[in-house]
Amino acid sequence: MEKATNRQRVLLQHLNPSCALPQPHHSNISPSICSSGDGVHERNATFGDDVVIVAACRTAICKAKRGGFKDTLADDLLAPVLKALIDKTKINPSEVGDIVVGTVLAPGSARAMECRMAAFYAGFPGQFSQFTTCNHATSSYSRSVLLVNSYCNPLYRGQHDHVKAFGVFVSVFLTICDFAMGDATISGKWQCSIALPFVLPFFYSFCWGQTSPPSFCSASEHLPHSLGHKHGILVYATWSVHLPIMAYNAPAGISAGLESMTIDNIDRPRQTNPKVDSFAQARDCLLPMGITSENVAERYGVTRQEQDQAAVESHRRAAAATASGKFREEIIPVSTKIFDPKTGLEKYVTVSVDDGIRPSANLLDLAKLKPAFKKDGTSTAGNSSQVSDGAGAVLLMKRSLAMKKGLPILGVFRSFSVVGVDPAVMGIGPAVAIPAAVKSAGLNLEDIDLFEINEAFASQFVYCCKKLKLDREKVNVNGGAIALGHPLGATGARCVATLLHEMKRRGKGCRFGVISMCIGSGMGAAAVLERGDHADD
Repeated sequence: MEKATNRQRVLLQHLNPSCALPQPHHSNISPSICSSGDGVHERNATFGDDVVIVAACRTAICKAKRGGFKDTLADDLLAPVLKALIDKTKINPSEVGDIVVGTVLAPGSARAMECRMAAFYAGFPGQFSQFTTCNHATSSYSRSVLLVNSYCNPLYRGQHDHVKAFGVFVSVFLTICDFAMGDATISGKWQCSIALPFVLPFFYSFCWGQTSPPSFCSASEHLPHSLGHKHGILVYATWSVHLPIMAYNAPAGISAGLESMTIDNIDRPRQTNPKVDSFAQARDCLLPMGITSENVAERYGVTRQEQDQAAVESHRRAAAATASGKFREEIIPVSTKIFDPKTGLEKYVTVSVDDGIRPSANLLDLAKLKPAFKKDGTSTAGNSSQVSDGAGAVLLMKRSLAMKKGLPILGVFRSFSVVGVDPAVMGIGPAVAIPAAVKSAGLNLEDIDLFEINEAFASQFVYCCKKLKLDREKVNVNGGAIALGHPLGATGARCVATLLHEMKRRGKGCRFGVISMCIGSGMGAAAVLERGDHADD
């Protein structure tokens, strides 16, 4: 009991960081109202030591099976970006409290070992133990961490008069999970999907006097019961690192993404439950992504010409960004080898440029391509995202530590939303998730200066832009996945790195940015980021 009480005390102090003095050991733990601040994004004594992003980088993105990384092992893809974060910031690897790697296609146990090996290659010490790989179709810890964040972050943002009793809920939850007290991070080694359904009603009842979520929370602030988050993993990994830094004073954490689509294939479930025939939406979760793209085009009237035009623009912008050197700051060169099957020879190369960009892409050539997924369809190989290999990583830490080390602050996560949509048109996810995330940040769409929306398919990208009435001059200004590629688990890392570096280049005129992606099986995710040096303007 004493251990649980002490855990509650620590968490309540974090939820009310303005309290300078610790509570006496014998003080009673009780819920109280957390008053909101004058401004959502005004830094003051309470919110001054928030979690910030100090570095974001990625590898080049290469075409699977025939690009620059076709003979590169997954651990050799991840290690360079992990090492780059250390080299760029000069942080001691032992100061990193947690690494969370999002990855989709590889078997979990094999990829977990590969990622752990990559950390050793990058120079992390053997004593380093907090390392997690997450594929949200199987990792239950992501559900709990995201749920904690969905209620905990408004306390830092000051949007709602939530009760601070949430700290008690977290404490009980962690006690049930038997998580050790101390400087350990709330990330990684729990499998608590069994405990969560039993704990949540008690949390809701304790805080709001009801066993269901409170009415002031929109649907976007709740997680779906199944997290098959294929494309948004880096965002989740980032939040998974964000919370332990805030809650347990972990000095820093890394969220990363990795995918080798050369090595690992997109597979259907090994065995399909016959019950899906009685549940239309469950059955639609099994639809090939290309068919969901066709559904979006047909249901919402997105024409073939609109899709091809979006593809041409994606390649044009990506080619221009590459030619002007915009990606140099975010891309980490990777030395690797390529095997030539014709000659049987290996040659060593350094890959530092995205190799899927086609500067000469044009409407005439794209119009000649046959539909890829449906005989009379409109989605083609030319207006869909590429199958790719790549990795990326983001380093987060307390603002106070970043300032102490003299590190530039690239950005700050301000809000996050995950939503559910009809699985048959899963691509529309960003059109629902973006407004939810923006609202959660206390902003309007007009306040957002830049958008990075993953171009899984031109059909869904065009629809989302039209639905939200976005100024296309603000969206994917350096191209998107149609041109750059879409290595599933690493796409979020690419979006974060590209967005933050572009916001940095634009300076004072660019304060807020959004990243968003659709999610296989019918969901969408979005996050709002603020330019890190805004307060210094």
